[in-house]
Amino acid sequence: MKKAKHILLIGGKNKAKSLALSLREKGYRITIINKNKEDALELSKLKGVTVVHGDGTKHYLLEDAGADDCDICIALTSKDEDNLVACQLCKRQFNVEKTVSIVTDPKKIDFFYQMGVDSVVCVVSTVTSIIEHKAFLDKFAHAVPLAEGQVQVLEVQIDAASPANGKKLWEIEWPKGSIVGCILRRDKTIVPQGDTLIRAGDTLVVIVGNEEELETVEALAGRAQ
Repeated sequence: MKKAKHILLIGGKNKAKSLALSLREKGYRITIINKNKEDALELSKLKGVTVVHGDGTKHYLLEDAGADDCDICIALTSKDEDNLVACQLCKRQFNVEKTVSIVTDPKKIDFFYQMGVDSVVCVVSTVTSIIEHKAFLDKFAHAVPLAEGQVQVLEVQIDAASPANGKKLWEIEWPKGSIVGCILRRDKTIVPQGDTLIRAGDTLVVIVGNEEELETVEALAGRAQ
């Protein structure tokens, strides 16, 4: 039997929890590293997930967490420099095939690529939407342009007065090149279909070309956000 891929998540309590739950259901082995003791204890309650308490920028801690057996490392801490160090260690010292890092400063994206990080994203919702479309692990290269500025990932909130409220996706006149990645509804993530009904309170994660950004927002919410 083929061995399930092993994913290492470093930092980011809530982001790590969300990704772990989504990836675990798809059959991947998950290890989480978190240096906050209380966060690590909370994350350890997740079934089928291995949690290691410690600093993911330390070689010995990555070794203890089994980084040498991981296929993908995803750095989710709030500190860009920690994410870079963790990815570099995983790539150079443990030969992890793919490294992924979030960044808070978009100006650092090119630098992260230059330093050897395989994929860089500015918003964790980008990662989530790609996972929901089953393209994150095996087709991640298709998502690279998202981080290079060729397209935009928008989070458009729908309220009662929004033009899209109460409509099905197929009823909306979309700009060419716009794709709804997922719909966030309360504590649920919905993979949309053509007949999916949009409701007030929804947040739509939309992938668009730079030129279609304003037009897409207006089609959904009626105003720029």
